[in-house]
Amino acid sequence: MPTMSIRQFQAADEQPVLELLEVTLGGGPAGRRPPDFFRWKHWENPFGPSLMLVAESAGHLVGLRAFMRWRFEAGGRAIEAVRAVDTATHPDHQGQGVFSRLTRAALEQLQDQAELVFNTPNSSSLPGYLKLGWRDLGRLPVGVRIRRPLRLARALRPAPTGPRPPRPQVEADPAARLLERDEQVTGLLAEVRPRDDGRLRTPKDLAYLRWRYGQAPLLGYAAVVEEEGGSYRGLAIFRVRPRSGAWEATVAELLVPSGDRRTARRLLRRVAAAAPVDHLTVRAPEGTALAVAAAGFLPAPRGIRFVVRVVGDAIRPDPTDPRAWALSLGDVEVF
Repeated sequence: MPTMSIRQFQAADEQPVLELLEVTLGGGPAGRRPPDFFRWKHWENPFGPSLMLVAESAGHLVGLRAFMRWRFEAGGRAIEAVRAVDTATHPDHQGQGVFSRLTRAALEQLQDQAELVFNTPNSSSLPGYLKLGWRDLGRLPVGVRIRRPLRLARALRPAPTGPRPPRPQVEADPAARLLERDEQVTGLLAEVRPRDDGRLRTPKDLAYLRWRYGQAPLLGYAAVVEEEGGSYRGLAIFRVRPRSGAWEATVAELLVPSGDRRTARRLLRRVAAAAPVDHLTVRAPEGTALAVAAAGFLPAPRGIRFVVRVVGDAIRPDPTDPRAWALSLGDVEVF
């Protein structure tokens, strides 16, 4: 095998890395990979800049491993974490251990920087993660509301035929616009903050919501809001995206006070009215499972594959226990 070296990502690597990602992974969830999307994802993250390592051979970049900074809270303490994203090996160098070498080097660096690694691999990459010590927690349950069953069935066939229908027109405000109202959003977050039940969850403040949904290039997040007396009573953030040959509305965040089933149900119905898609998906926040069901959502046949690797000392609750997690779709959505 040719000599290969592992080193830190440098600013001059941006364009070669974007080209490598395009060759190996295509346009990704955003459809294309411009520099501003890459910088938003890896440098502007409020949890901190990503750890990125590249593999170099004969003067060319042949591999990339990127770990986004993340943070969870549980039991009154913050847990620094990273999310494994943007893994790429050039086709000419596959089977040469690029993935394994990059991953081991990254894990070594993360020993004193993070306590936990998590991600949502596909079936092709899952065996590699398990070989390197990741734990498979199975699939996170997801609720789905099917609106056009025949079209969806055709679209999800192993070899769907025919063109995808035109993108549905979304009749809702951009998420960035509704997140501009500082007082209303912070007031809602104070009401929404869940009781500390000891489970791992992403702490969500105004800065996080604005970065994740208001400033994300290309992803097109929209939002609907329920108001009461000039204050936000609830907020749902979603985006429309292609899913095989169909269109899906992913409800990334459903922000309502704990147990407020009425507001949750009304928000989900407003999302359905605003986005005439083939189906919608959501993960019910605490105390709203009945409301989500009342809005027409049923358990999906398959959820989202979720894997973790503990890097630091023992964490409580145990991250390898699926019951230890309280996650929204926005926490695990691929972007």
